[in-house]
Amino acid sequence: MEKEQSSKIEENINDKSVTSEQSKEEKVELTPEDKIKELEEKLVRTLAEMENQRRRFEKEKDDAFEYGGFSFARESLNLIDNFDRAKQSLENDEKIKNSDLLQKVLDHLDIIKKDLISIFKKNNIEEIIAVDKKLDPNLHQAMMEVEDDNKEPGTIVQEIQKGFKMKDRLLRPSLVVVSKKTEKNDEKIEEKAKK
Repeated sequence: MEKEQSSKIEENINDKSVTSEQSKEEKVELTPEDKIKELEEKLVRTLAEMENQRRRFEKEKDDAFEYGGFSFARESLNLIDNFDRAKQSLENDEKIKNSDLLQKVLDHLDIIKKDLISIFKKNNIEEIIAVDKKLDPNLHQAMMEVEDDNKEPGTIVQEIQKGFKMKDRLLRPSLVVVSKKTEKNDEKIEEKAKK
């Protein structure tokens, strides 16, 4: 029985080697026209791949030129925030409130901030205008909702932090407060009862 099984295995191996040799012969027996067609197809695919790679490198080069200072610009936005915080802190200081010294310092801070914003504009960094606009999740990040029947729901009523774009890319979203409809007292009571 073992001899029969081993002879069958040998026959299978021999059959497989014969078919693999036949397939090799079939591959070798390509006509010159078939070889030319195969080489033309490979050449076309290679040329298309090279063109795609060239376009990709060109786009990456353009993006590097256009947006090379993107991370630097994002970090520089903190300067504007700090100018606003400093100004607000000085205005709220009771010791120097309503003094000429305070007014001079605030004027100088405004001049520096305007220069900084001017530099940003020259480099295509623009402030996102948010107040009284409809909430756009691509440009704004809602931090709170406030009940306001005078405004349409989803309208920005206050800006917590200014947002900026560099050309068509978002540097930082505007942090905003959005209006919503006033809930009726009956609805509020029902919601509390459900809880």
